[in-house]
Amino acid sequence: MRVELHQIGRRYNRNWIFKGVNATLESNTPYAVLGPNGSGKSTFLKILSGALTPSEGTIRYFQGNKEIETENIYTQVSISAPYIELLDDFTLTEMVDFHLRFKTLLPRFSKADVLAFLQLDYAQHRQLRHFSSGMKQRVKLALACFVASPLLLLDEPTSNLDSAGEQWYLQLIEKTHTEDRILVIASNRKEEYGFCKEYIQIMDYK
Repeated sequence: MRVELHQIGRRYNRNWIFKGVNATLESNTPYAVLGPNGSGKSTFLKILSGALTPSEGTIRYFQGNKEIETENIYTQVSISAPYIELLDDFTLTEMVDFHLRFKTLLPRFSKADVLAFLQLDYAQHRQLRHFSSGMKQRVKLALACFVASPLLLLDEPTSNLDSAGEQWYLQLIEKTHTEDRILVIASNRKEEYGFCKEYIQIMDYK
C-alpha cells in the first residue's frame, strides 16, 4: 500500500493545527508521528484514516497501481486510539466475534490465537465494562493489530499500560508485523516508537 500526502493542512476556525505536510507512506516502513500533547498528532491520524478531511491539500491511497477512493479507505484501515470506544455490554469473546464480522484476521492467526495472546483467559466471559483501563487497552490494540488491514494506525498505544503491558505491546507489534502494511504510531514516548524508521514531526508544520 502507498499513501501520498500533498500540502495537507487542517484548521479549526481560523487556527491552523498544521499545514503544508508532504509525505509518501509506504508498506513495510513503520512511521512515528511526533509532537507534544495537543500538537495535532491525533488529528493527523484521523485524516490518514479518512475520518477527517484536510482543510487544504490532497491525500491519495494506492494498493499497487490501483487508487482507492477516499470514501472506501475505511475498509483498509485499523486504528487503536484513546477516543475509540469498546462496546461495554459485550464480553471479551463477544467483542472479538463482533469485530471479526467486519474485519478479517491476518492469515496465520485464528480467534483462539488472539484470545490467547491477550492473556485474559480469566476474563473472556466478563463484560468489558468491568475491565480495567489497561485490560481495555490490550483489547483495542489486539483488535487493531491482528486484522489484515494494510494501514494500521496506533495513537498513544501504551496509554494505561504498566511496564508488563508495554512489553506485551512490543511483542504484539513483532508478532503481527507484515511487509504489506503501513504502520503509523502517534506518540511522544520513545518506548512506543523506538523501532520506527521514519518520523513526521508535527511541530515542523505549524
